[in-house]
Amino acid sequence: MTHPGDRERQSSPAPGTATVIRAAGLTKTYAKSATPAVDGIDLGVRQGEIFGLLGPNGAGKTTTVGMLTARVVPTAGSAYVGDIDVVAEPTLAKQLIAVVSQQNTLDRSLTVWENLYFHGLLFGIPRRESRRTADELLERFHLSRWGKSSVFALSGGMAQRLMVARAIFHRPAVLFLDEPTAGLDPQGRLALWEALDGLIADGQTILLTTHNMEEADHLCDRVAIIDHGRILALDTPAALKQGLGADAVVTVATSGSQDGLAARLNSDIEGVVRTRLVDGAVEIQVKGAERLLPRVVTSAEAGGFELVDLSIAESTLETVFISLTGQELRD
Repeated sequence: MTHPGDRERQSSPAPGTATVIRAAGLTKTYAKSATPAVDGIDLGVRQGEIFGLLGPNGAGKTTTVGMLTARVVPTAGSAYVGDIDVVAEPTLAKQLIAVVSQQNTLDRSLTVWENLYFHGLLFGIPRRESRRTADELLERFHLSRWGKSSVFALSGGMAQRLMVARAIFHRPAVLFLDEPTAGLDPQGRLALWEALDGLIADGQTILLTTHNMEEADHLCDRVAIIDHGRILALDTPAALKQGLGADAVVTVATSGSQDGLAARLNSDIEGVVRTRLVDGAVEIQVKGAERLLPRVVTSAEAGGFELVDLSIAESTLETVFISLTGQELRD
């Protein structure tokens, strides 16, 4: 099995591909708050791409999705799915989309198979076609053996896969996923990623929200980093990381002065882009990783610093977020 993070981004839309989600100046201010939950967001999602809204809880991701799916009325701005004005024609817009929320919305009185079958009937799909589609989706999402079981028999990851299967039953133009792997164990998360990878290969347009930078990096063709209701950056994961100008992040802990160590490393190590103090350690972002650890050790020891811990990692989307906001990607 190919890990989702290893897939070639062949599903990335070519230039000129139709834009299926458009938002301009999208704003939401709740009555009892002076600060907008979403503050003038502009974005476009192209057909066949998986687009991620990456940010901490409370950043405005879920409210943005709420406005794009006609569940939240904007205070200002516009939102379109295809040519449908989501605010003016919410009923038409809902026929084009499907939403999988963070909550388990499966019908507990129905079996796993019936949750799919009756969903098809609700959308006017004939009984025979609904039966066939329910069988096919259970097979595709590796749930066939639980078809006759109660949904109470499903693990969290299996229930999430069933909700995604139900959401695509009527072949929506856009699938919205709100924190799809929140609360899942690693096995459940990887199984869902595999299922989403298959949808991406089929050309399904997906917009997902997440605060999991690894998820955004592995799955998304493009990512908008959002915080305090505003988009801080928008590009492919690779371009966002490349924009940092740093190839590696080195974290060094010392029993001595952190400020002194930071100054020493910043002076001695060629290619330091940024330096900051974090959790009792010094973090440096460096351009050029060749023989980086020996250089760090030599510099610290020459300055008389005793090293307690030392680690090196590639730049990540969280590194991008920190560089934009000066803070960790909080939960």
